[in-house]
Amino acid sequence: MELWVFAYGSLVWNPGFDFDERIIGCIKDYRRVFDLACFDHRGTPDKPARTCTLEAKEGAVCWGAAYCVRGDAERLEEAMEYLRRRECEYDNMAIVDFYKEGETLKPAVNGVQVFVSTPDPVGNKYYLGPAPLEEMAMQIATATGPCGNNRDYLFLLEKALSDIGHADDYITELAKEVRKCLQIPQGNISPSHIALQIPSLHLFSLPETPVAVDS
Repeated sequence: MELWVFAYGSLVWNPGFDFDERIIGCIKDYRRVFDLACFDHRGTPDKPARTCTLEAKEGAVCWGAAYCVRGDAERLEEAMEYLRRRECEYDNMAIVDFYKEGETLKPAVNGVQVFVSTPDPVGNKYYLGPAPLEEMAMQIATATGPCGNNRDYLFLLEKALSDIGHADDYITELAKEVRKCLQIPQGNISPSHIALQIPSLHLFSLPETPVAVDS
């Protein structure tokens, strides 16, 4: 038995669970957007952070990583239970085809699972929806929560996508605008005072009480 999960946010650099295979590639007809709220990790209910989700868009391509967990039903369920707790702000699971880098005409894996959110600001309390670039940048530049600040998430995502060779123009532009708000030189991938070392791919643990961890 095996489970495949597509990562497009923090799971790209910090999956937090044991896996057997990691492949760089993309899914089609989805794009990455910063339209999802985070209330209890990098933001608060009064001042929510913005994290990324996927928006369906015909012809779009979203690059990231696919993780495979192999084993018996218990091992697969253990991985999914971790992911459901970590990704608790996402209310839907999409099933997609995954295309390996360099082989984008034929899917490398079918039936890959990916966490997404319903774009409904009334029915989905975590959905913020789009906003002008400057407004989103100011929100990201100033939001902070018990586990860190919002800008770190964006800068680490920008770096992770650059590291896999697939920078996202939308993320790059948003990060540039956040640096303007923070008066950080544009050549810096992240502020000098948050010179973070990206965690090991297998080191991430959740507290006993579930909290929303950015995806």
